[in-house]
Amino acid sequence: QVQLVESGGGLAQVGGSLRLSCVASGSIFRVNNMGWYRQAPGKQREFVATLPAGGNANYADSVEGRFTISRDNAYTVNLQMNSLKSEDTAVYYCNAEITNSARATSLYGGQGTQVTVSS
Repeated sequence: QVQLVESGGGLAQVGGSLRLSCVASGSIFRVNNMGWYRQAPGKQREFVATLPAGGNANYADSVEGRFTISRDNAYTVNLQMNSLKSEDTAVYYCNAEITNSARATSLYGGQGTQVTVSS
């Protein structure tokens, strides 16, 4: 079984910063791509950033230059969010493509962590 657990959400002021983390655990052979999506109230889930193992980061235009995605190790992905705007308020979900110990590759998602930006 594979799990993704996010942490680090909370309340920040406009212009402030927050850092999210996501850890993958379980019967993992290899973690491939890891990334973040978000869903604001009344809106569809949208892409935020992704970082393949050994690859380059990709960002949504709306967060480019303000957010930075990084990986501490093979199982952890972080999202440093600076210069926060009220429109960044959303539930943030970690997403990963993982090959499990049975060599089956699937997409996994976390439960989400709330980020609220107030003015």
